[in-house]
Amino acid sequence: MALSTPEAVDTAPAKSDVIASHTRRWALGFVALAIVVWLFYTFALPNLGTGPQTFVREWMPLGSLNEALVWVICAVGLNIVVGYAGLLDLGFVAFWAIGGYTAGWFMSTFFNQISNGFYFLSAAPPNQPGIHLNFWLVLVIAGCICAGAGIIIGAPTLRLKSDYLALVTLGFGEIIPQVFLNGENVHGFNLTNGAKGIAPLDNISPLPFGPATVSIGNAQIAISKPLGPFDVTAKYVIFVLVAAFCVFVSLRIREGRLGRAWLAIREDELAASMMGVPLMRSKLAAYAVGAFMGGLGGVVYAVHNNSVFPDRFNFAISIILLAMVVLGGMGNVWGVIVGALGLAWFNSTGLPQFGDSFNQQFGTDINFPSYNYLLFGSILVLMMLFRREGLFPETRTRQVLQEAERSDAEELDGGEA
Repeated sequence: MALSTPEAVDTAPAKSDVIASHTRRWALGFVALAIVVWLFYTFALPNLGTGPQTFVREWMPLGSLNEALVWVICAVGLNIVVGYAGLLDLGFVAFWAIGGYTAGWFMSTFFNQISNGFYFLSAAPPNQPGIHLNFWLVLVIAGCICAGAGIIIGAPTLRLKSDYLALVTLGFGEIIPQVFLNGENVHGFNLTNGAKGIAPLDNISPLPFGPATVSIGNAQIAISKPLGPFDVTAKYVIFVLVAAFCVFVSLRIREGRLGRAWLAIREDELAASMMGVPLMRSKLAAYAVGAFMGGLGGVVYAVHNNSVFPDRFNFAISIILLAMVVLGGMGNVWGVIVGALGLAWFNSTGLPQFGDSFNQQFGTDINFPSYNYLLFGSILVLMMLFRREGLFPETRTRQVLQEAERSDAEELDGGEA
């Protein structure tokens, strides 16, 4: 029996320490960046001159950054399915939509046909019909509903592989938005309000236990006032916390037994099954966890827009999310975050502002936002040709995709040529 040399024993912990240090640096970097952004928009920007304020509000509005955080939450969830488990999902927008409508159902006056006014730790005005739950509770409910939907959809379809699985998820992503679009009359019950959508949503409370006040003498001081549609700075903090939770869960699961099972399935499903990895259970877990995060993203998106409309959940969202994962680096959470932030900003603010500046400078009238998918497609083609592993690839993915191809002689001689 071969004995381990001291050098072999010492190198394994060193490698794990390097990975942990790398993850720690990325985490600290993003935390520092989030704090700097909050400090800048809260204290520095109001004290700047008119010119810098105009530039920041045109090129980097905080509302656009909040929307980019929604994309980060959903992209991290999709990365679990695609990047960790290697399951191609083209219908992730369905979970985003389910989460959004869950917020519409439980944070508005929409369900007045069910309740004359049910409140639970809500920041909504009193004496209103409908169901009004606390924002943090709705996050949990939406995540659980989406996780259940992921299991229900995945159970009969995850026996399929590659292109066939992608087609099934594509169908699922097309069906769910149509259900919400045509759900105004389900056997006499208005489930989704059809194309009119659900608006407005309740104000949210920053604290899980609802609005709170402190009595100082005869004065009542609010320490947790409700956040309305225009409280973008406070919502930025909440969105960052939700995104940080998704990143933390993704990283912790990856290091555990379930995460290693996902990576084994991604690398070689047959070999993983022969080594005792439960394929169906592991795949369903990947779908459930990814769908849970998609539900969180849907709630945050609904709160960001203060409304839910079915035409906002189209197939293109699934493609953009997949592009974020691929461009950032499949399997690498930090790369996915960078890809999501970059593409979300480019799509919502960067390209329109560049178009306006270009047209003003050269006197043209080019509709640059209409070419966004042309640009996305070109970027994907170039990435697949020159950097298939993404901008910030996972170490294992980079090693596989950058491995030199074997010649015909090496294939015939078993690598001896």
